[in-house]
This record gives sequence, structure tokens and C-alpha cells, in this order.
Amino acid sequence: MTVSTPTLRILGVDPGSVSASFALLAPFEPPTIGDIPTANRQVDPAAWTRLLLDLHPTIAIVERVSSRPRQGVGSAFAFGMGTGLIRGAIAALQIPIYEVSPTKWKAHFRLDTDKEKSRALAIRLYPAVTDLARKKDHGRAEALLMARYALDTLALQKLP
Repeated sequence: MTVSTPTLRILGVDPGSVSASFALLAPFEPPTIGDIPTANRQVDPAAWTRLLLDLHPTIAIVERVSSRPRQGVGSAFAFGMGTGLIRGAIAALQIPIYEVSPTKWKAHFRLDTDKEKSRALAIRLYPAVTDLARKKDHGRAEALLMARYALDTLALQKLP
């Protein structure tokens, strides 16, 4: 009897209170990217969980985030709540979560904080992905690049 190894399906997540994005990289499939579902200007945990079940990720790489200086209390709370809902749904489905700081994954690609450069690189790496055309699609591009970072680095390590 042979034991099959699950195919590595990497979910990249750029968290946020309302404008969170995801990307999925899987062998022999075009990348899947999009925005995390929301309801009433907040992450919709039920819809996000259903989407995760449809995507079948085997690991998730989530950007390590924190509040920013001069960010308002309400904005910081919404950002933390959105990030918690995103991570909670992933954890509830027992998908291993790897955190990566923005400086670490961006250094891998020689990027700085300019989100437009991230979007341009994602377009160059994945020209067939059409959902990166708008300037506001930088979150999708960064989620895709985080998944690619995981493919380039974590795939070389032993993963569950």
C-alpha cells in the first residue's frame, strides 16, 4: 500500500480590517487571488471559512501585522479584529499558520514599502493573473508574493 503525500497548497494572506486579500498557489493550477469576504465593513468569518474549505490550503502564510503609529483607536481595533477573524478561521480548520514580517518577505524579493512595486512584481511573475490590474489590487499582489515567498523558502523545510 502506498501513502500519498498531500499536495502543497499555499495560502498567502495580507490581513486588514476591511481590505484583506488572499492568494492560493498550488501545483498545476493557476493562482487564485481575491479579497477576503466582508459584511458590514468587517471580515465575514462564515464566508471566509466557506472560501477556505473550497480552496483546500495545506498551509497558510499570514503577514505579521501590528497597529501603526498615529492610527486611531477605532481603526486599530478594527484592524486587530479583522486579523483575528482571518487567523481564527484558518486555525479552526487546522491549517498550519506561518507568520512572516513584511520586511522579511519583501527583502526576499528586494522590495521596499512601495506597494506599487509589489504589484508590478506580481504582474511580472504571474502575467496571466488578470485580477491585479488596478492600483488598489496591491493587497492581492502582496498576498500572492507572500505565497510565492513560502513556496521559495518554506517548501524547502519539512512541513506538516
